[in-house]
Amino acid sequence: MSKERAKRRAEREREAAIRQAARAAEQERRERQAARKRAFRAATTDRLRPVGRDTGLLARRRRAQITWLVIGLLVMIGLVWYVRDDWAARLAVVVFACLAFPVLRLMLFSRR
Repeated sequence: MSKERAKRRAEREREAAIRQAARAAEQERRERQAARKRAFRAATTDRLRPVGRDTGLLARRRRAQITWLVIGLLVMIGLVWYVRDDWAARLAVVVFACLAFPVLRLMLFSRR
């Protein structure tokens, strides 16, 4: 009977050792993964822009200029939409406004 108990105990100890080794390997894998994440965050956060809205006089001026340009283009679209009945002209003005926005922004508000 004692040989059987010793055999069962040895089996339990062997299974416990296997489970312990698996837990240790999993813990080591998690630690490596956490170290990689910390290293990645440290490497990338230095180069990224801060999240949020730009503040200051220049940012406020740029937002105002873009706002007025968008308002002007929307007024132009609205006037053509009101005056013209054909959809081709309406669509053409919308496409023109979308294409003209960056060009007008560069021409009107360029710092050079």
